[in-house]
Amino acid sequence: MEILSVISNRHDEMIDITGAVQSIISKQGIRSGICMIYTPHTTAAITINENADPSVVNDIITGLNHLNFEKIQFKHAEGNSPSHIKSSIIGCSELVCIEKGILQLGTWQGIYFCEFDGPRSRNVYIKIIHSE
Repeated sequence: MEILSVISNRHDEMIDITGAVQSIISKQGIRSGICMIYTPHTTAAITINENADPSVVNDIITGLNHLNFEKIQFKHAEGNSPSHIKSSIIGCSELVCIEKGILQLGTWQGIYFCEFDGPRSRNVYIKIIHSE
């Protein structure tokens, strides 16, 4: 397992980690298998979405914020329940097939670390299940 360190700069942010994940696969010389991308944080998430047009990332964050979780009075004392809910909606992991040493993402897809309680320093675990 590899640990990828991610540093966010804003409260809500989506950081493209596709290149870093692909570098781990290349460094390990994996030709075929499955790559699991997982974050162990309850106010962060992992997702796959468009990485060609940066406005899509902004639209996703805007859409989640439009749900107005901040207006709800929650019991959680830390005050970050909206961040926990956003993390649960998006999810903490993704699986991607690897063939010929390359992540099998669609033409416009990228892997994103989603920060919902930043800025912070976070970890992403990369586990590769080799199938050759």
